[in-house]
Amino acid sequence: MAEPRTPEKLLTAKPPVFHHNSHSPNASLQLPSPIITRRTRTASTSARALENPVVTGIVKSFSRSKGHGFITPSGGGEDVFCHVSDIEGEYVPMPGDEVKYRLCAIPPKYEKHQAVHVQISNLTPEVHHKWEEPVFGSSPAK
Repeated sequence: MAEPRTPEKLLTAKPPVFHHNSHSPNASLQLPSPIITRRTRTASTSARALENPVVTGIVKSFSRSKGHGFITPSGGGEDVFCHVSDIEGEYVPMPGDEVKYRLCAIPPKYEKHQAVHVQISNLTPEVHHKWEEPVFGSSPAK
């Protein structure tokens, strides 16, 4: 007979970690699971994120079609995950863009962080696309 699934058992279970395809240039980066979006984040988590200082970084990668990307912090350290729902502004981020953001701890252990309230502070010289523009297959902002 299967072991009963009590709330205590569910809370101690580790969520799966999804890895990028080995064909990706970001194969070593890991997506948080479950992915916390602005819509699914609790009010208390959002309030704690607003208490954190604004930090800067450079966009390492961003896929509009996948809905996420990674930011390399200016102060060094691990790359930070960024969900599309946390991008503020009219332009889709591109690799090399300088951004300002706040860090938000990711449940369940709150050991890792993701970037929230992301604003592009300095655009790269390449042509940037606006969110309302259609997505093209050959576009770098996909």
